[in-house]
Amino acid sequence: MDPARLKSVPLFSGLSDHDRQRVGLWTDEVEVPAGKQLAGEGELAYEFFVIVDGTAEVTQGGKALGELGPNDFFGEIGLLESERRTATVTATSPLRAIVMFGPHFRHVEREMPELAQQIRSKIRERLSSDQ
Repeated sequence: MDPARLKSVPLFSGLSDHDRQRVGLWTDEVEVPAGKQLAGEGELAYEFFVIVDGTAEVTQGGKALGELGPNDFFGEIGLLESERRTATVTATSPLRAIVMFGPHFRHVEREMPELAQQIRSKIRERLSSDQ
């Protein structure tokens, strides 16, 4: 993915040019239609997603938990905390997202502490709201 495009995504905007270049090598941009399930509760986690355009619904146990939109991200809990998806995420409109596979995501988490802190903060927030 073009590192210049990553600069416009708040999660990646604070990275150095060098780190953004590395993240660009490890990410792809995908387009999915409305109704497509991006993550299934209980399934093994393989990817991390950042929504660029569009919306998605988050459900757990069949109950709606909320909606995600541009600049929201998901998939981090399964990759870093549990190995399995804790919720289902389904596109509610045509959606464009940045995708990073697990091994690269874990490398970013180890090598880019500021970004890792933002992601860990969101994990704590999401896990505490589930209780």
